[in-house]
Amino acid sequence: MSDVATIPRADFSRPSARRVRALRDRLRGVYGIPLMQPHQQPLDELVLTVLSQSTNDRNRDIAYERLRERFDSWEAVRDAPVEEVEEAIRPGGISKVKSARIRAILERIEEDGHDPDLAWLRDTSVADGQAYLTSLPGVGRKTAACVLLFAYGLHDVPVDTHVSRVGMRLRLLRPGAPFEELHDAMLTLTPPGEELELHVNLLRHGRRTCHARTPDCGACALRRMCPSRRV
Repeated sequence: MSDVATIPRADFSRPSARRVRALRDRLRGVYGIPLMQPHQQPLDELVLTVLSQSTNDRNRDIAYERLRERFDSWEAVRDAPVEEVEEAIRPGGISKVKSARIRAILERIEEDGHDPDLAWLRDTSVADGQAYLTSLPGVGRKTAACVLLFAYGLHDVPVDTHVSRVGMRLRLLRPGAPFEELHDAMLTLTPPGEELELHVNLLRHGRRTCHARTPDCGACALRRMCPSRRV
């Protein structure tokens, strides 16, 4: 069972706060509470998230470090020939697409008259931050959520493939829902202040146990609470 059948919106019931807390506590018992202070660097997070697309964490980090070693500022990246940016980030994969996207993002920020560090996001509403970030070239809700959560600890929750898969199987999220709906649903069900914990622990569970093709239901700490379990 790699996925579960689509459930029409009208037939899906929002999980109760009690059930969300119970699942959070069970995940907490397995993975603990992640400790990660907001790093206050939204543009760094934005570029890092672009680099993470279609690659693993190791290759993403190598590409990011090479980029920072090659250029001494984001303005320098913006003004450099795109071929130089592409060469720097090559270990991260699809470097031609990512280099063009990073350059386009940096150019748009300049055109919009914002300071290149995007520090103003700290003091704006989540909705306004989401709206601006998703107006940038190639930036969707997941990338915007990564920036707002990891840079400033704001109330937004990234929904990647692991979080969406585990959330759907647990019926926290409506199976088959589009990503826009999934992000809105995660915001609704996540208690304020627990955005990082729920995101990270659902992601960990997806990577370690609730695999896409062959979920290890027999070893799953959530199996008694999961309507999609195999055993």
